[in-house]
Amino acid sequence: MAQKLSSTPARELDKFIEDNLLPDTRFCDEVRAAMDIMCKFLKEKCFRDASHDVSISKVVKGGSLGKGNNLNGRSDAELVVFVNNLSSFEDHLKRWAEFIQEIKKQLRKLQRENTIQLEFIIKSEQWPNSLAHNFRLRSPDLDQEMECDVLLACDVLGDVSTKKKPDAQIYIDLISKCKSLGLEGEFSTCFTELQHNFLKDRPDKLMNLIRLVKHWYQLCEEKLGKPLPPQYALELLTVYAWERGSGAPDFNTAQGFRTVLELVTKYRQLRIYWTVYYDFEDQYISKYLHRQLRRARPVILDPADPTRNVAGGHSVGWWLLADEAATWLKYSCFSNCDKSIVCSWNVQAKVREPYQQVKVRVPNHQVKIRVPYHQVDENWTCVLL
Repeated sequence: MAQKLSSTPARELDKFIEDNLLPDTRFCDEVRAAMDIMCKFLKEKCFRDASHDVSISKVVKGGSLGKGNNLNGRSDAELVVFVNNLSSFEDHLKRWAEFIQEIKKQLRKLQRENTIQLEFIIKSEQWPNSLAHNFRLRSPDLDQEMECDVLLACDVLGDVSTKKKPDAQIYIDLISKCKSLGLEGEFSTCFTELQHNFLKDRPDKLMNLIRLVKHWYQLCEEKLGKPLPPQYALELLTVYAWERGSGAPDFNTAQGFRTVLELVTKYRQLRIYWTVYYDFEDQYISKYLHRQLRRARPVILDPADPTRNVAGGHSVGWWLLADEAATWLKYSCFSNCDKSIVCSWNVQAKVREPYQQVKVRVPNHQVKIRVPYHQVDENWTCVLL
């Protein structure tokens, strides 16, 4: 497949995606139907006896299937079980093992009932105390299968609106708890619905570009055989490239693909964030975000969870991926019919850090000025607004 993609002319990338990467719709429908049964079963059966003081508020389908950018033959899915009646993020963390054991027990019961049309294979437990549960759904008729994980989350958001930002206090509590526990990014599953909404209603062609980038990433995984940055980082990088470079529902796929790979080669410069669900309005959140943006690059903040830098902590993996991207930029998939090279979009590797308004006291005066956050001197007499 690597040779097939690398030798595909730029003008034929859309056809390559259509022929090789789009998932089997019948199998996806069967998986969704099976997962609907699981969602209903877990919500009705889990934590029903008197020994439990919690309940399940909702079960959300996640992973590439939930986000709508799953690949043919290489897809994953998640069931994110949201638990309510917990007092804090910390309480959720302490009782995680207890909850996952209950979910495992109920899924085994469901397996014995044999109500799911697909083969429902619960994996053997190498680690009995694992904080996730894994199973596989398989269709012998279609020769297709999908790996699935069951994850737990604290229901801190309640009813999620696609158009409304969550209350700032949710993020204040999240940041405070993550900092005190040293667990930044560990509660990102609590924001699964926002991560899905971030991609919801995006153009079909953008979702196909994400599929192409994911396919390229998986080819790199097979070749390099070493830990690489999370695939989610590449998905977000693709969205960023499209937003800043095109923003149109129809665009040149080769241009978009080239832009993403060029950004990968500039990983030491990456500083990317969004203000869809959190922003700089609240002083506490603003101070934390500025601190996040000053971390060693690459920085790609999860649009739903400001404590999670999805690009961080993978310096060797980024170096390997960047080296592979530089090689791929010479291949035929970026050549036009006349042998000229496809041009990339004009996209900067970093989003400008917002200005911070400060109040500076000078003798007999008090003035307001706007300066970049990193230029605020700690020795100034200033108050953040």
